[in-house]
Amino acid sequence: MAAPAAARALRNVVFVDGVRTPFGKAGKKGIYAETRADDLIVKVIRELLRRYPELPPERVDEVAIAATTQIGDQGLTIGRTAALLAGLPKSVPGYAIDRMCAGAMTAVTTTASGIAFGAYDVAIAGGVEHMGRHPMGEGVDPNPRFLADKLVDPSALVMGQTAENLHDRFPHLTKQRADAFAAASQEKYADAVKAGKIGPEFVQVATRSAELGWGLATEDEPPRPGTTVEGLAQLKTPFRPHGRVTAGNAAGLNDGATGALLADEDTARELGLPIGMRLVGYAFAGVEPEVMGVGPVPATEKALKRAGLTIDDIGLFEINEAFAVQVLAFLDHFGIADDDPRVNPWGGAIATGHPLASSGVRLMTQLSNEFKEHPEVRYGITTMCIGIGMGGTVIWENPHWNGGE
Repeated sequence: MAAPAAARALRNVVFVDGVRTPFGKAGKKGIYAETRADDLIVKVIRELLRRYPELPPERVDEVAIAATTQIGDQGLTIGRTAALLAGLPKSVPGYAIDRMCAGAMTAVTTTASGIAFGAYDVAIAGGVEHMGRHPMGEGVDPNPRFLADKLVDPSALVMGQTAENLHDRFPHLTKQRADAFAAASQEKYADAVKAGKIGPEFVQVATRSAELGWGLATEDEPPRPGTTVEGLAQLKTPFRPHGRVTAGNAAGLNDGATGALLADEDTARELGLPIGMRLVGYAFAGVEPEVMGVGPVPATEKALKRAGLTIDDIGLFEINEAFAVQVLAFLDHFGIADDDPRVNPWGGAIATGHPLASSGVRLMTQLSNEFKEHPEVRYGITTMCIGIGMGGTVIWENPHWNGGE
């Protein structure tokens, strides 16, 4: 009988870098209306390889790509097909993953776990969503028992209604607070673009329109510069008469792709790759589907507890702004002010857009770049709510931390 395998020591996992396409508006007038989803993620993979020529392509051990609607040009095991289309060696495997809005986040945590265990040394993880070609819910057939057996509230399947439910549950999270947070997100994003903080992570994308010809996507399409609280107050509430959720205090419907390069820390140093941040821990948690926006709260509590940290240890927060009320619920729970400068300092999804499965890596890329500016900060988190009642949180350590000097 063979001797049992020796216990493994976990390895440190690092986020080397992340890139993304500019995000577009979904629909016939959006910049990517006639661009394939798989071509967007191919551009991202190629950009990662272009930026890091010190990484031999054959050293990539896995490609995990998320898409919420895995159909058409987002289907066919897109992690594998995108790897082939991007020119990676045929020896490099890949797979597709789905956890709705947290698809790219889950692609990162899953491949990072493999790196920590020793199954991989280097991985590419990311996500793509072309909501213009594939609206959320396209082709799905929910089991009738969800409603017949009252397993979930009927509103659980409509994300905007779940946000209205969150306003109901926490009436002190008013529309006025949500609008103020949304206007601030637009302003912070605009300031970050002007300062050159947002933009270096972009890969430019050639676009084609049968009517307009060739174009080049070089900047995010969704932001609304000059947004004011007064202007937001006038918007319609499509999910409920006299409701509180509007197109202005929620992320829109968007197209875009993101990708990150992950590695074992020793491998990164061997290859001469930069270390953007170190993975500390992560957690996912389930909540009632009809108030899915509260998901980041238990996910963060679980992640902090397992890492032996508290919310006071966190110096930067990248919270996905699917809806302003969802971010406010998180801040309120942890006693953080609506305008705390540690929270989404460069703006968030209300400005940039939220192409579902791709957004998790946008949060990570932004946090990694913010860490460089804040050596006094040791830990940061990326967190998001997830459809069908979940939340996900990843804790990261700043490699530039100066020991609190």
